[in-house]
Amino acid sequence: MKLVTAVIKPFKLDEVREALSAIGVQGITVTEVKGFGRQKGHTELYRGAEYVVDFLPKVKVEAAIKSEMLDQVIEAIEKSANTGKIGDGKIFVTELEQVIRIRTGETGADAL
Repeated sequence: MKLVTAVIKPFKLDEVREALSAIGVQGITVTEVKGFGRQKGHTELYRGAEYVVDFLPKVKVEAAIKSEMLDQVIEAIEKSANTGKIGDGKIFVTELEQVIRIRTGETGADAL
């Protein structure tokens, strides 16, 4: 089992969710986050004063999946979140040791 975490631009969330649903991902967790990478933020003008916005709004999408779905999930996220511009985000893949469904007590892949 794998945990796929993608940090993407907020306006791409619906496309990513639809792409993951289309390949059979049954559940995702979405968190609004702030951060920066190579973008390094940007400057904005507010009431005549210029200030630096260091942290840009992003969305973190997490999905626990079966290992055999990994390539499909990565491809779906890459295609749906890509704008071709800097700041499109990143995908992180980590190993999941155990998953437990609280309601039923199911464990492992059955709990996904």
